[in-house]
Amino acid sequence: MSDIRENLTYEAFGRAVRELAQTITDDGYEPDVVLSIARGGVFVAGGLAYALDCKNLHLVNVEFYTGVGTTLDMPVMLAPVPNVVDFTDKKVLIADDVADTGKTLKLVHDFCLDHVAEVRSAVIYEKSQSLVKCEYVWKRTDQWINFPWSVQKPVVRRTGQVFDA
Repeated sequence: MSDIRENLTYEAFGRAVRELAQTITDDGYEPDVVLSIARGGVFVAGGLAYALDCKNLHLVNVEFYTGVGTTLDMPVMLAPVPNVVDFTDKKVLIADDVADTGKTLKLVHDFCLDHVAEVRSAVIYEKSQSLVKCEYVWKRTDQWINFPWSVQKPVVRRTGQVFDA
């Protein structure tokens, strides 16, 4: 993996979400539900839901990345798994921060596919090797991405111990 990184600031993130929302609107797509892939997709989904005036926002927790460039063999949906009844016959917009391998997006897309009227995906970044080619992409890159919400260490360890500042 290259040491060159794509660095996204909070300011650029704000522009990215507004531009994605404008692209979605210009395309005529009006989602009934914005489905966030946690964790990085939470920020994207929240911004898109506001910009698209969509009040029906859901979340799915998927575990895949275990570190920089390291993953589980396959992504796994974590409990609580959304109830597909909430998506039945609805137009769903899946939102995530990046389509890297595309495995996470494919898992969530396939989960929705047989139950919804239509499903589309929106991401800030899409990489060329992604299995899923998203309908809405702000920027394409093959670099590792430093997102503003994940570049610093957590303030508190899961054991409750505080990191040194």
